[in-house]
Amino acid sequence: MLPDFPDFSGKKLTNTPCYCEENVYHLCKTFISDEMKNKYDTYACFISNENRMIPIWKQRTSKDTEGMVIWDYHVILIVKVKETGQNLIKTSVYDFDTILPFPCDFSTYTQESFQILNIPQYQRKFRIIPAETYLRVFASDRSHMIKEDGTWNSPPPTYPPISTSDSVNNLESFINMTENLDSNDFGQVFNEDDFKRKFGFTKFSIIFG
Repeated sequence: MLPDFPDFSGKKLTNTPCYCEENVYHLCKTFISDEMKNKYDTYACFISNENRMIPIWKQRTSKDTEGMVIWDYHVILIVKVKETGQNLIKTSVYDFDTILPFPCDFSTYTQESFQILNIPQYQRKFRIIPAETYLRVFASDRSHMIKEDGTWNSPPPTYPPISTSDSVNNLESFINMTENLDSNDFGQVFNEDDFKRKFGFTKFSIIFG
């Protein structure tokens, strides 16, 4: 039997509206203990494209009846059970902004949230970063959330900005889907079909000798 995914019911998670990249950063921390690493492979996933226009459905902030929002970028957490002896893979998605379950199984989430729009400028791309890499590299000074008049587009988290010894702000490198396509620091970029293949359920068969 495959292990269940943590649902964090009743637990207070770090979650600041409009700061999905930081919310996922802190959620990554819960999955890097030795116990968790033995059970799961965990990834931060940035979703964007060259036009900074990606449609995602079932979003809580939407005024649309279908819950559709066109984001410039969005960030989710993907957690995959490590392969078992039966060669089964089970994957779930943690999205702080969805009205779907938290977590939601990968198949349901992608079907409900990534509906097809045959419009080239809305084609989604996905940057996948292992959780430990994301925690090591990510930095943001939150300047992207400051308006020209110096006020905030949305109130920032109450804790200090995330930085590393190498950077105070590299958020753009994660959002950008045309550079660092296969990087030790910024992960790999996938189109939607390859993204689904990477994390989709794997069918298996039993061979009798």
